Amino acid sequence: MTNAATHRAWRVGADVDTDQLAPGAYMKYGLDEIAKHCLEGVRPEFAAGVQPGDVLVAGPNFGIGSSREQAAQALVSLGVRAVIAPAFGGLYFRNAFNVGLLLLTCAEAEQIEDGEHIAIDPRAGHVIRADGSRLACETVPDFLLEMVDAGGLMNQLKLRFSKDAKHA
Repeated sequence: MTNAATHRAWRVGADVDTDQLAPGAYMKYGLDEIAKHCLEGVRPEFAAGVQPGDVLVAGPNFGIGSSREQAAQALVSLGVRAVIAPAFGGLYFRNAFNVGLLLLTCAEAEQIEDGEHIAIDPRAGHVIRADGSRLACETVPDFLLEMVDAGGLMNQLKLRFSKDAKHA
């Protein structure tokens, strides 16, 4: 394994929709309550067991369904570092980066096993497995990585405007 931080993988299947991530029955509550029920229909132990820095690994079409931003926010609230999948719902993809959640599009994501410890290199487009093998992913553009590092689009804009105000 490289010197990069490793992350525990939580596996879910294909076609995980936004209602599984942010169940509609809890949308009247705040984000903390919504997050407690994240993926309860797929992995009932997920919300209580996930640790900051863990990653979610899914099959194709992760995040399909509605445009509810809380579906990505729930994962951020739980401390999920990234979601790795072969394909994402288009609205979910945009919402995830907007709230600071890293997504890695990886055709071979389903090779990653539940509980496996992996390292990720979004700039190079790799998932590095414990045995040193690499799975190719699409590279993430710098502007999206900067958004994730800032904690989302709103935080990024606040930082940018505060820097601009200091230089004015």
